[in-house]
Amino acid sequence: MFWGYYISMIVFATALLEMSKDDISSTRTNKVILKDRKQRTESSRRWLIRQLNDPYVQKAKADGYRSRAAFKLMDIDEKFHLLKRGAVIVDLGAAPGGWTQVALKKIGEKGQVIAIDLQEIEPLPPAEIIQGDFMEEAVLEKLLSMLPSKVDVVLSDMASPACGMTDVDYIRIMALVELVYDFCFTALKPGGSMVAKVLRGGTENKLLQSMKKNFTKVVHFKPSSSRADSAEMYLVAIGFRPEKSA
Repeated sequence: MFWGYYISMIVFATALLEMSKDDISSTRTNKVILKDRKQRTESSRRWLIRQLNDPYVQKAKADGYRSRAAFKLMDIDEKFHLLKRGAVIVDLGAAPGGWTQVALKKIGEKGQVIAIDLQEIEPLPPAEIIQGDFMEEAVLEKLLSMLPSKVDVVLSDMASPACGMTDVDYIRIMALVELVYDFCFTALKPGGSMVAKVLRGGTENKLLQSMKKNFTKVVHFKPSSSRADSAEMYLVAIGFRPEKSA
């Protein structure tokens, strides 16, 4: 979500604004098709058609969620029951705010959500929002200063921009996962949970083994709302045991 997802949403919104009614038509099965009145690359055309026909994109709009990613967190929580009433949650790579919206609904008025992203996030009261780079010391210190104590759940939908080279993309996202894991030793309370985006193939073995020593349960999970052709999945770690060494 970090850079890549936010940019893609801007492209999608811009494309929709540029489209007239003559650009879009529907089949009898309600599948949206594009007419060829505007010049678009074939890849952008395919992407836009997919977005227009994605039921989760349509449902997110209908239900008032800022992104289809909201349903991914719902799927994760339905499976693992991480977002409890009154919980304190940190949402890393939160823009445009879909996961934050879900977390707020789950934890209720007595809970707290702190959302952070490089990009600006429109206000989502009562969530507290930080715009900045999670990897910068000053931003991290600001985040820690806003915490009442240790947190119950660390969420991360962060992903660096894809370069198209599978090995490089994998290394980049593993670096982010390791940063989130390290953050847990600073901010996550005993018994707490962590969720982080990974790519197909799962977590690098050395990191996975370390996490299994410091959480009672560590599994990979692909939400049903994730696209079938997407390489993304999520690492879910439950029952933090900070007394163990990393």
